[in-house]
Amino acid sequence: MSRAKGDIAEDKACAFLYDKGFMIVERNFYSRFGEIDIIASREKVLHFIEVKSGLDYESAIQNITPSKLRKFIKTLHIYMAKNSLDVHFSVDAVVVTPNDIEFVQNITF
Repeated sequence: MSRAKGDIAEDKACAFLYDKGFMIVERNFYSRFGEIDIIASREKVLHFIEVKSGLDYESAIQNITPSKLRKFIKTLHIYMAKNSLDVHFSVDAVVVTPNDIEFVQNITF
């Protein structure tokens, strides 16, 4: 996917999350391991969110591989350490398709 399409999907995801009561804390946090697309908070929980887009839900969500998730979690821990945070958190995904946006909470393998 091109960076421009990714940015559009992330913008849609941010608007969706905002409408659901999330406060966007940061976008595109990078570490040497990878990137976290969106960091948001709601009800005293920090949500680390991977945004995936595709023509349908299945093709988009399948792009979150075990390897990608490991790198994502390493980056999450770097963010927490860098910001001296000791809070409840969740690893989530937002799947953006042409006709829908879906929030998937607590993704694990």
